[in-house]
Amino acid sequence: MTRTGSSRRTFIAGAAAAAGALGASGAAAAPAHAHARAAAAAGRRVAVLGGGVAGLTAAHELAERGYAVTVYERRALGGKARSMDVPGSARGGRRPLPAEHGFRFIPGIYHNLPDTMRRIPFPGNARGVWDNLVAPPEMMFARSGGREDLRAPIPWPGHSPATLTPDEIRRALTGIVQSLVRLPPHESAYFADRVLVFLTSCDERRNEVWEHTPWWEFVRAAQMSNEYQRILAVGITRNIVATKAEEASTRTVGTLGEAFVFNALGRGADGPPDRILSLPTNEAWIDPWEAHLRSLGVEFRMGWTVQEVQYGAGRVSGVVALDPAGARQTVTADHYVSALPVEHARRTWSAGLRAADPMLGRCDRLKTDWMTGIQFYLTERAPLVHGHLNCIDSPWSLTAIQQAEHWPSRDFPADYGDGTAVDCLSVDVSDWDEPGILYGKTAKQCTREEVAREVWAQLKASLNDTGKTLLTDRTLHSWFLDPGVDGLGTPDPTNQDQLLIHPTGTFPDRPSAETRVPNFFLSGDYVAVDIDLATMEGANASARAAVNALLDRDGSKAERCAVQPMYRAPELEPLRRHDLWRHRLGLRNIFDLG
Repeated sequence: MTRTGSSRRTFIAGAAAAAGALGASGAAAAPAHAHARAAAAAGRRVAVLGGGVAGLTAAHELAERGYAVTVYERRALGGKARSMDVPGSARGGRRPLPAEHGFRFIPGIYHNLPDTMRRIPFPGNARGVWDNLVAPPEMMFARSGGREDLRAPIPWPGHSPATLTPDEIRRALTGIVQSLVRLPPHESAYFADRVLVFLTSCDERRNEVWEHTPWWEFVRAAQMSNEYQRILAVGITRNIVATKAEEASTRTVGTLGEAFVFNALGRGADGPPDRILSLPTNEAWIDPWEAHLRSLGVEFRMGWTVQEVQYGAGRVSGVVALDPAGARQTVTADHYVSALPVEHARRTWSAGLRAADPMLGRCDRLKTDWMTGIQFYLTERAPLVHGHLNCIDSPWSLTAIQQAEHWPSRDFPADYGDGTAVDCLSVDVSDWDEPGILYGKTAKQCTREEVAREVWAQLKASLNDTGKTLLTDRTLHSWFLDPGVDGLGTPDPTNQDQLLIHPTGTFPDRPSAETRVPNFFLSGDYVAVDIDLATMEGANASARAAVNALLDRDGSKAERCAVQPMYRAPELEPLRRHDLWRHRLGLRNIFDLG
């Protein structure tokens, strides 16, 4: 839910009025509402189904090109990216405590999403919302059982080779892994070699071999130490990609890892490897975005639930939706962009629509899993780490970040809650099917209260095991679990906000943004784009691709959206071309020594 009350209405109204005057670097001049009405009269009406990052991006790009856009959103703008209020937490004129589905992470490997953020005006920022990104200086792997926790600065100094030769890449990667993870030297060297194999693999090998190879098998985790397995196999997949190392596609994990490697080596990035927002997400990004889109003439229909995308005479003929009162309505437009998450979108595709494009049916094979957030509000600042925390031994694969220190323009106790909470420890729970340490039950089997107690116990087990008490019960003010999770502790738990995962062999089931239906387009992080991962960057890039397809179908002369691919080092292209030759001959990659 977005922030409610007069403060939010005042912000939206004021920001909308100022949007045209403020501008963001590179932003196009905002057309007036009259232009949108003229577009509607000219038959250029677009219904965007869903108001998450994909839907808002599509609305943004279309409105800048003169289309009349209406966004239909069931619950809240921003989708999984939004922040929300803790009900009943405000006291003494303060804001409610801020909560979220999970903490925002906008790494330097993203390019399309930051471009959009630069085009969203924010008072006092020369580069719009993008200027609200800050870079945590460090990260930590917290281990249980009394073992030393591992801290590392971000980015790692001294590991940026002048040239990207295989030897320089191997040397830099080995140094990074040894300084971060402290593995035996032979394991660090072996992992660096496996990364080099992927970096120099041609696309055919990635699609035909690595897509069908589990990450666990690719990095030979079964033959390595427990530390290697927990951090470089399980940690990378479960905590970042929210899937199991034994199932995750090497193509997916490797593509993401490739981008982070080049980011860490100072190549092809928009900024530092780790960036977060300097305010709660709605304050820093979603509310200004809504205000800007309203200034462009975008209309929002909140509380509308899409039920069925109807098909007739070779086109989408309308969309059946429930309005806020629960009455069935038929939405009509010239074009339709489906921007719902895949688990919701595929339920709305009618039989006729599916028959018109068999690609839609393949989406039924795409899989989702749970990765959901819980926030703990503290009355004292815990001395943990100035950045992200990865509890690599926690059964529920916990990752977390303390947020207040990264919100410099907000005084947490003065601005939020009852004035006694000084920090928000935001935690992502990535494994909901593993028994915990407190009750011996999975997260899905626990009640909401038990989930909170179990997560808190696992955090303490990871952080209080080396003779220092970093988290104490007396400092715990309260907690808030994502309301999208329901039915916990019952036989049928549900999660409204699941995450697309990437088991081996599933990439071919991901659809393109353009369908065979001439006025129907897909946008969302499940759509096949260059970043092979369920991310806000993927949602943004897919929306740009959907808009470009719509412009092509409409015969528009408007400038197409820029869709920037993931960075690939040009120095390695000769090695990839050589690998293509080897792959077609049935030979291994030249660096693949088994």
